[in-house]
Amino acid sequence: MLFNSYEFLLAYLPLTFALFFLLARLDEHVAAAWLALASIFFYGWWNPVYVPLLVGSIVFNFAFGRAIGESAAPQRRRRLLALAVTGDLGLLGYFKYANFFLDIANAVAGAHWDVGRIVLPLGISFFTFTQIAFLVDTYRGEVKEYRFVHYALFVTYFPHLIAGPVLHHKEMMPQFAHAATYRISAENVALGLSIFTIGLVKKVLFADNVAVYASPVFAAAAHGDAPTLLEAWSGALAYALQLYFDFSGYSDMAIGGSRLFGIVLPLNFDSPYKATSIVDFWRRWHMTLSRFLRDYLYVPLGGNRHGTARRHVNLMTTMLLGGLWHGAGWTFVVWGGLHGTYLVINHGWEVLRTRLGCDGRARSWRIAARALTFLAVLVGWVFFRAESFGAAFRILEGMAGLNGIVLPAAWQAALPAALADAVAFGTPEHFGGLGALAWIAGLLAIAFLAPNSQEIAAGLARDGADDVRRPRLGFAWGVACALGAAAAIASMNRVSEFLYFQF
Repeated sequence: MLFNSYEFLLAYLPLTFALFFLLARLDEHVAAAWLALASIFFYGWWNPVYVPLLVGSIVFNFAFGRAIGESAAPQRRRRLLALAVTGDLGLLGYFKYANFFLDIANAVAGAHWDVGRIVLPLGISFFTFTQIAFLVDTYRGEVKEYRFVHYALFVTYFPHLIAGPVLHHKEMMPQFAHAATYRISAENVALGLSIFTIGLVKKVLFADNVAVYASPVFAAAAHGDAPTLLEAWSGALAYALQLYFDFSGYSDMAIGGSRLFGIVLPLNFDSPYKATSIVDFWRRWHMTLSRFLRDYLYVPLGGNRHGTARRHVNLMTTMLLGGLWHGAGWTFVVWGGLHGTYLVINHGWEVLRTRLGCDGRARSWRIAARALTFLAVLVGWVFFRAESFGAAFRILEGMAGLNGIVLPAAWQAALPAALADAVAFGTPEHFGGLGALAWIAGLLAIAFLAPNSQEIAAGLARDGADDVRRPRLGFAWGVACALGAAAAIASMNRVSEFLYFQF
């Protein structure tokens, strides 16, 4: 089921919300069980065949978590943890990577082994990582509660189940045990609906509308066409904006929808295109995945505790595996490797900048740093989106001007003579014209200049401290949210899945 669907907005969410708080008046455990069952139904709406897989994974990890937590023998605890994590990774590896590694084996051995078509269960990466974090936290002695209903709700909780955020057991379980969670709060409802509406607008009105200018360029490159300068740049920028507003929109809807139930999910985005370095970018983009990779991969590998060379190896390993997590393909590995290289260069530059005494706080410096960071990220997104290396390189060649510069013939009269004589005019087949430029320019302005969702939410909360201003601003904000929601709902005749569903 999609957040941006009539079934969810008009039936599932109101019914789940109403029954949750009605049952909570009778018994909080019954209400929690209802929310867990409703979340499993939400998951099964896509494909009921994989519901037993999800439930089996929950039972498996809960049983191992209890066994690890109750064991006093360190060696036995380590064996149980290793066995459970191996089982989780084996399940994920089969569904997500079996064909990828089989293709590699066939290429090396010259064989033709085949396991048939494997359909990737929706959200398997997210609920697997969530449960691995639970197992490791249990091993570290950080898990204090083992109620099965709360654990099942923690894993299946519908706002995050399909595409994150990636949750930590220790930040969620206490909320499920808190009595206030089971009481309706007008503040939570107002704030939740506000954040959910922002996310819905991002997805339906922003991401889906700019997507039409990205897909033709990448499809053409996949079929062997060589995009010209204008086509390549418009396609790459449109995809960067589509991905950002699509995924941050989903995260806002997850956070806002969860807030309706009194549950606070961790932030997942903090204006990543405003980042002034790649290190800063990864503190802002998909923040819960970055946290997971840091806490459960980078730090256990040694982090920065064993010298500069080892730190760089750990960074590269983490980012390569992070790239592979996103998809079973070499383009994702290269994307991860690019960001690993960026991070190594970034850390080296920080050391050099400090030695040279360069002040990175100057406005001009920050503008240049932001532009360079965005360019580096944009190059990475080309590999992330492209279907093959050939397609990616054709787009990058186009962005560099190597495939020629062709402007629409209608622009010729509006350009200075010197510029008009320097370029060719024609009909760039995969360029969306002024409409594409307007969407790209408008969304870039929002991404770079506008406050993000949590900044808006914080502003609304601060507004509440002023009893005189609150009614006026509250009404104005309510009208704005209603108009935004109405516009988004009216546009849902072309419902599309979220991009991160495929990861």
